[in-house]
Amino acid sequence: MPPKANTKAKVTKPAEPAKKTAATKKAPAKAPATKAAATKKTATTKKATEAPAKKTAATKKEPAKAPAKSAAPKATTSKRKREEEPEEAPAKKAKTTTTKKASAKTSAEKEAPSKPVKKVKALTKGAVINEPPTERLHVFVFGEGTAGELGLGTAKNAVDVKRPRLNPNLAADTVGVVQIAAGGMHVVALTHDNKILTWGVNDQGALGRDTEWEGGLKDMDEAQKEEDEESDSDDDEDNNGLNPKESLPAEVDFTGVEVAEGTRWVQVAAGDSCSLALTDDGRVYGWGTFRGNEGTLGFTQEVETATRPMLLPDLKNITSIVAGANHALALNKAGAVVAWGSGQQMQLGRRIIERSKLESLRPREFGLPKGPKNGIATIETGAYHCFAISKNGNVYSWGLNNYGETGIPDNAGQDDAAIKKPTIVEALQGKGVTNIKGGGHHSMAATENGDCLIWGRIDGAQGGFTSEELQKMPEDVVMRDHRNDPRILLVPTKVE
Repeated sequence: MPPKANTKAKVTKPAEPAKKTAATKKAPAKAPATKAAATKKTATTKKATEAPAKKTAATKKEPAKAPAKSAAPKATTSKRKREEEPEEAPAKKAKTTTTKKASAKTSAEKEAPSKPVKKVKALTKGAVINEPPTERLHVFVFGEGTAGELGLGTAKNAVDVKRPRLNPNLAADTVGVVQIAAGGMHVVALTHDNKILTWGVNDQGALGRDTEWEGGLKDMDEAQKEEDEESDSDDDEDNNGLNPKESLPAEVDFTGVEVAEGTRWVQVAAGDSCSLALTDDGRVYGWGTFRGNEGTLGFTQEVETATRPMLLPDLKNITSIVAGANHALALNKAGAVVAWGSGQQMQLGRRIIERSKLESLRPREFGLPKGPKNGIATIETGAYHCFAISKNGNVYSWGLNNYGETGIPDNAGQDDAAIKKPTIVEALQGKGVTNIKGGGHHSMAATENGDCLIWGRIDGAQGGFTSEELQKMPEDVVMRDHRNDPRILLVPTKVE
């Protein structure tokens, strides 16, 4: 099953106090392998030397294989993407840097002539249609950080943060984050001075930059000795073994990428294994990859995994981008919406034929209204379901619905239930929805009256209701499991 991280990045305005959230993302039934419990030692066993070599920015497509389901070794950090690699993955170049000594090149190798560098095409900047946010924010983080996704660095106390903590590496007065997006096990942030920062897991290029670190490959005996020494230490400042190039926020380098002079970044989005960035003239760049039920699907039809940013040429005049676990939506200036990525849970709003599934990697419009009067004004997505609010106030939803997360109760509770095309959510008609968000299997909406509505999966306290409140709700509002415990909130319900 495709995993969702339990790490949350909390953003507040400088003048407002932080409030802890408790939304947990879960993958749908029959999805790829779930994330294993992580430990603090990243690649400390000899198996670490067998890791595949770093992928290039233009990896050719290979047929997807069934994902392996193996338990993580005790002394290694279990990064999700590494565990989900297919059992018979395509052959990759062996990693050559196991120690500093082994990585040293001869002078002849260093001076060997390289292939001519391909000249980057110069782009002309288009008309400005988007403005970047300007208010600097304080960033609070909490939850599990065993893969560096909290951005707190290599200190031992940066791994398991039980209460909201102000991240000193993202200070409002120096770094100045203005927008942030949390993916499966990585985070992307936009700063006031037009930088894009990333941190967390980079196994499939989700960070868009080089994070290779020699310190991560150690002899097994040496690693065990260090672990024994650390177990006897109470110092919170001890090194936690994380890769500092992943666990600390760092800038994505766009050198050599087709970017017009004077471009400003206005929005970022993050999926499970990919990242997206929107420009002020409506272009979209991205890196990483999308995954399907069988493993890696690809990032574009030509590129399996993009380890560095690349322009997505099919997307023009875009005003908003959002990313689910393994799909993305983009809204253009005309109020039309396109979707691309994995569509196996119908999250693309159109049928995907298995034999031509790579077609799903090309952004395409689907069954939503468009135009100046009835077109779409807002797009949002959960892990495997989507929402769109039209200019006339209608709320549309589609995608996975086994927990009623779309707000349409018709087939909620059934395995692999899905809403196959954009459908108006009748329960939200006339509510004046101004904002809507999707989680793993539950959703929330805010109305013009200031109400907060919640629906979908609630057996993990996602709804914020007490057990007594849920027990009092009628059967047409709450679906219960075989133990008669509340499981699904079928109707958007106000949180008092």
